[in-house]
Amino acid sequence: MARDPSTTPGYPGGHDAGGGTGAAARVVQAYDERADEYAAVLGSMAAVHPDDRALVEEWADARSGTVLDAGCGPGHWTAHLASRGIEVIGLDPAARFVAIARAAAPQVDVRRASVESTGLPDARVGGVLSWYSLVHHEPDALPIALAEFRRVLVPGGGLLVGCFSGPVLEPFEHAVTTAYRWPVDRLAAVIEAAGFRVDAVHRRTDDGVRPHAALVARRS
Repeated sequence: MARDPSTTPGYPGGHDAGGGTGAAARVVQAYDERADEYAAVLGSMAAVHPDDRALVEEWADARSGTVLDAGCGPGHWTAHLASRGIEVIGLDPAARFVAIARAAAPQVDVRRASVESTGLPDARVGGVLSWYSLVHHEPDALPIALAEFRRVLVPGGGLLVGCFSGPVLEPFEHAVTTAYRWPVDRLAAVIEAAGFRVDAVHRRTDDGVRPHAALVARRS
């Protein structure tokens, strides 16, 4: 069985670009080139850890209005939330991911766009799911994406961020391209500085795999 991003050595969970135009283009190209492989390994709900599934479902079910799956990759989360009766928009900058997501669930709204420039109106969505879609952002680029999330969220709207965690902020190499581990407290401070309130932090560490964290926040 395929495994979720935080428990599959060599794979990131995110699939959006960060860190400037050149870095963004390189990340998108890397995912376009490996999109089919990624989808085969991680592009189904069978690949999701049960704890993560329960967390995201509970969070999404509590949202009022549309949920944005920001950096949706092959679209399995987007389609799954839609199957639960949630109005959801998926977006990803990698053209091949968008094609895979649309083919798998033609009835679901999936668009090609970046998390820094979603193309959505102000206060359009009730929740933003950023499940590993910020892991490739260089630290000084992270506030740009968070500002866009805040812009498209209604006041009080929810944000759920999944990430790799560690004792220090540091880059590391994996199967696709450079990603970052964040100390949870430091990432929470960046999220709050962008105009959110962090309400909860969930941590998961399994033997032999990268530590994982999920931060639940809302627009202040």
